[in-house]
Amino acid sequence: MKQDIFGQMNSLAHADSVAAWDGVLLGFMAHSAVTPQHLAKVLQAEPNFALGHAIKGIFTILLGRRELYATAAEALATAERAMQEYPISEREKLYVDALRIWLAGQPTAALMRFEKILVNHPEDTLAMKLSHATRFVLGDSQGMRRSIERVMPAYAPDHPGRGYLLGCHAFSLEETGAYEKAEIAGRQALWMVSDDAWGLHAVAHVHDMTGNAAQGLDWLAGREEAWTHCNNFRYHVWWHKALMHLDLGQIDQVFELYDVEIRKDKTDDYRDISNATSLLSRLELEGVNVGSRWEELADLSAARTEDGCLIFADLHYLLALTGDNREDATAKMLQRIHRDTKQTDDMSRRMADPGLAAAQGLEAFGDGQYGVAFDHLLTVRGSMHLAGGSHAQRDVFERITIDSGLRAGRLDAVERILDDRRAKRAGGEDNYALARRALIATGRDQGGAQSVPAE
Repeated sequence: MKQDIFGQMNSLAHADSVAAWDGVLLGFMAHSAVTPQHLAKVLQAEPNFALGHAIKGIFTILLGRRELYATAAEALATAERAMQEYPISEREKLYVDALRIWLAGQPTAALMRFEKILVNHPEDTLAMKLSHATRFVLGDSQGMRRSIERVMPAYAPDHPGRGYLLGCHAFSLEETGAYEKAEIAGRQALWMVSDDAWGLHAVAHVHDMTGNAAQGLDWLAGREEAWTHCNNFRYHVWWHKALMHLDLGQIDQVFELYDVEIRKDKTDDYRDISNATSLLSRLELEGVNVGSRWEELADLSAARTEDGCLIFADLHYLLALTGDNREDATAKMLQRIHRDTKQTDDMSRRMADPGLAAAQGLEAFGDGQYGVAFDHLLTVRGSMHLAGGSHAQRDVFERITIDSGLRAGRLDAVERILDDRRAKRAGGEDNYALARRALIATGRDQGGAQSVPAE
């Protein structure tokens, strides 16, 4: 048994393996691109390290790709064989249990295994981050915050994971509306660990939610080293910067970031697709011509219609399909989502609510049926958090709801949504909301509906 950098005992035999495992742990905290290389080194040196195989499986599941579940299942089988031959600790067994349960379609129950680890090992930063990540996928912002705050007393000021803990705390504070505290925690996190891209991006979220795009750009300026080491998470930070430029009307900068950074690598990772599709959707809602950029995203999304891992991913695939008028692929996606609502696992329940009505709303919006779109999207507005992701990410669906209502002439209902949106942003409003309020005022002055620009 060897101790890792976070003070936990693991079933490793060699010092080199411990150093590589520490690389896995620190890499996961920092969203580092080299994390898989460290894990491969660990498993090559110690192929019977059950915890390592379990983590490989969990990391694979978090990619949200149905075809990779076979890889995760193989990792589980290897971990279970290793457990039979080499006894491991109860703490390590819980990670294997979590993988098994998640593969059975119950990520909420898997999450409870991470929490069980934290009862006896509150300073286990790996379990902390996995609980945080799983709750993020499940759309449980309140749970994210409670989980972090339960374990915070166990982290001494010199604990190697404390900075990353504060970064997670910052994000959970922001997602639960405690914006001032979130900014303080995020800044402190980055001061403690300079590669904490998650904490840095939590502060960017604060500026987004409070309508302070210029301050957000100031925050990110000169701090690129905090995210350039990242895996595809770096594209997401560039996405945040693009959103700030968009709010300031700086469209040339938005397109430059889109072409040079956000879609630098034309991947079909759902997180990369979500960055791109939501940004193009926002641009089109402002009447900006995005050229042929939908085509590449629609080609990739058309190949994902049968995936069904995450409704968050499916809805962003739909943005691409409707954005490029792929009627056949859109229909296939809707049919598959409808089939998935018949199942009873965690994610299928989210396909049913908010997924199906949200998908129908996006399809109707793409077809120009704005009243139908508004009715569908309004129905699930209160449950959209269950799709997962952040407030900033889901705001694209909020904007489509608002704009469909405006185009359908539902001015009073849209105004109520804008009021609620403002309240959730601590009274701050971005330029998007201010422009829509102006459209409402113009529409009322003219005695009828006022449409926003439409392509």
